[in-house]
Amino acid sequence: MSNIVAVVGRPNVGKSTFFNRLIKRREAIVDAVSGVTRDRHYGKTDWNGKEFSLIDTGGYVVGSDDVFEAEIDKQVELAIDEADAIIFMVDVESGVTGMDEDVAQLLRKVKKPVFLVVNKVDNNKRLEDAVEFYSLGLGDYFAIASINGSGTGDLLDAVVEALPEKEEIEEDELPRFAVVGRPNAGKSSFINALIGEERYIVTDIAGTTRDSIDTKYNRFGFEFNLVDTAGIRRKSKVKEDLEFYSVMRSVRAIEHCDVCMLVLDATRGFDGQVQNIFWLAERNRKGIVILVNKWDLVEKETKTAKEFEQHIRQEIAPFTDVPIVFISVLNKQRIFKAIETAVEVYNNRTKRIKTSVLNETLLPIIEHQPPPAYKGKFVKIKYIMQLPTPQPQFAFFCNLPQYVKEPYKRFLENKLRDQFDFSGVPVSVYMRKK
Repeated sequence: MSNIVAVVGRPNVGKSTFFNRLIKRREAIVDAVSGVTRDRHYGKTDWNGKEFSLIDTGGYVVGSDDVFEAEIDKQVELAIDEADAIIFMVDVESGVTGMDEDVAQLLRKVKKPVFLVVNKVDNNKRLEDAVEFYSLGLGDYFAIASINGSGTGDLLDAVVEALPEKEEIEEDELPRFAVVGRPNAGKSSFINALIGEERYIVTDIAGTTRDSIDTKYNRFGFEFNLVDTAGIRRKSKVKEDLEFYSVMRSVRAIEHCDVCMLVLDATRGFDGQVQNIFWLAERNRKGIVILVNKWDLVEKETKTAKEFEQHIRQEIAPFTDVPIVFISVLNKQRIFKAIETAVEVYNNRTKRIKTSVLNETLLPIIEHQPPPAYKGKFVKIKYIMQLPTPQPQFAFFCNLPQYVKEPYKRFLENKLRDQFDFSGVPVSVYMRKK
């Protein structure tokens, strides 16, 4: 389990620049994923060999400053509840503001490590100006300039030093299926429909993370752990509809599962918040099944389900090879189909394809449709193998890997999907020098 570090502060102090700086350094390596990058307020990074998840709380608040004042307190309270360490960013150009003082007041009571970071300190004059932030009562501060990265090294040294050691969880060999989605989509009811009346449960394990509940499920020859993010205690101060909240909850569950069962409310559609959770799972290379719940409440014409499905596939392009199951938890419709599909996706994610089979199947296809020549040079792909990773990743060995562009990698990914069912699973394609 990785630690969570939250970045809080009022708007325009440079949180996103700082966040992007840390994440991009890493994502350039990790996220060579086909398709579009979307707005990211969550990412993984590492420093001195210690990996942690970074959450930019500001990315979740839209609206004017006065809306923001109310929201920022919620953001900070959430960060205090959910994160393992907090970076509180202020801006030397505008000095200490009333809003900074409000946030500082909340943070002074916190038992977790809090790092006061004064941003935009890019000359000696500003270094002197930064002294006024001692008045916030949070002790020493770090002076940085996130635009060019100066000072961030010392800050990160201190942050990773302060992060609690996560005890390695005894790994249960069983697959883990996380039930995720925005509040009120029917996650709890879905889980109750599966296990409620039936008493096939072997054990109830207290959540491995302090806020998701694991249930061992054993029926019809399937055995796996169900991770319920819905059963998390409600925090009295937090409005349940806060987007940041369901994302924060989902982060931990998703990072630690094999397959995400993304439950959405058919009457609300595949909205921004659901998409956020979808891309979170995709970026973590997890198996995904989309469950459209409350389908019984939707006015049906002849093609409704098909149209709804097409709409979702447009939104999740280019990763469209994802099973979508229409369910009604209330009427117990297709609940079991949902589980069967999740098991199939799990099997697809753990599938190993023999090197000989890969080469026999794909090399003739590649010969028939080779990568386009680049600057008069021809790329020859000689050999293919699956990498020994928990999810499907394939290396294509060729003479000029740098000349193989995204569209052709996507072509290869699609051919892999056509030939060997990888429905519901992100597939990574790497070009390697022969």
